[in-house]
Amino acid sequence: MQRRSFVRTLAATAAALTGAPLFAQDLKKIVLGQSAPLTGPAAQLGLQFQRGARLMIDRLNARGGVNGRTLELVSLDDGYEPERCKANTERLISQDVFALFGYIGTPTSLAALPLATAAKVPFLAPFTGAQALREPFNRYVFHVRASYFDETAKIVNQLFAIGMKKIAVFHQNDSYGQAGLTGVTRALEKLNSRPASTGTVERNSVDVAAAVKAIVPAQPEAIVQISAYKSCAAFIREARKAGFGGQFCNVSFVGTQALANELGADARGVVVSQVMPYPFAPVSPLSGEFLQAISGSSFDVEANYSSIEGFVGAKVFAEGLRRAGPNPNREGLVAGLESLREFDLGGFFVDFSPKKHVGSAFVDMTILTQDGKVRR
Repeated sequence: MQRRSFVRTLAATAAALTGAPLFAQDLKKIVLGQSAPLTGPAAQLGLQFQRGARLMIDRLNARGGVNGRTLELVSLDDGYEPERCKANTERLISQDVFALFGYIGTPTSLAALPLATAAKVPFLAPFTGAQALREPFNRYVFHVRASYFDETAKIVNQLFAIGMKKIAVFHQNDSYGQAGLTGVTRALEKLNSRPASTGTVERNSVDVAAAVKAIVPAQPEAIVQISAYKSCAAFIREARKAGFGGQFCNVSFVGTQALANELGADARGVVVSQVMPYPFAPVSPLSGEFLQAISGSSFDVEANYSSIEGFVGAKVFAEGLRRAGPNPNREGLVAGLESLREFDLGGFFVDFSPKKHVGSAFVDMTILTQDGKVRR
């Protein structure tokens, strides 16, 4: 006990002299670092994911933590802008966080990835399905969600199955949008087709007029949207005003509940692919655990697909940490996560190995109603 007290005192003295944060020196605490949009047009994506992760972290800490160590999530706001995310990541790594967790979006995650790799800091559960984060294989990156290739293939195949074969793409003008466009194009090529038309919107913008003019005149039967909730909602409204009467489909990153809230009654009939279990009812043990955690939470959190993804990501991290043993380090965490073979979180499975860090290919389809609900 005397030696432990001495080490803590020495760590605190070193922190005071160097300006280093105390949380990085706490021998009984594991700190996760996150860069996410907590303000701005994409804020609900970051806030809901963060709150879902906090639900699991609080649940674990109330039970004594993991192997006797409590967990803490430190979140920095990047506004969904890559340069801010890069600066946040440099700061978090310099503060010696144990792992980077729950980054939101493709362009931001891509800005952070080289820094995490160079520092050999695990990068877990990014909220993106982009292939550029999955290939080539990276020892320090672990994905708990399906890819955009998985989602767009499911959307395209379902549209073809109901006779809708003339498909356009509205996408964000960045690496996220390009990843989604590539996924749709790839799925269409397998069916001897191609996009009927395409249009873009700038990140964090709702200026969709040019995209509407580029897409609607081609008279597509369906439009796949690859952007965040505000720009997708703006496009849906403007496309309908321009005479489009077909089907709108979105990938999971859009932020399902945020899109429904943004559209109001205009949400009726909009389809969204999902990569997490249904979060609104206890249809699985995992969903039941999630809803129970919300009911006992000391802070405000909604049950939605973004928050359950944060919950799942934190649950996966905790199991990897548990398997890393009583004195964990980053390499031990990597090994612990790699040992999660067909790991059942409660009806949702994650499967990692030393050569496979994409844990899930699960995709479900949902539809929005005019009263803001999400139906399977």
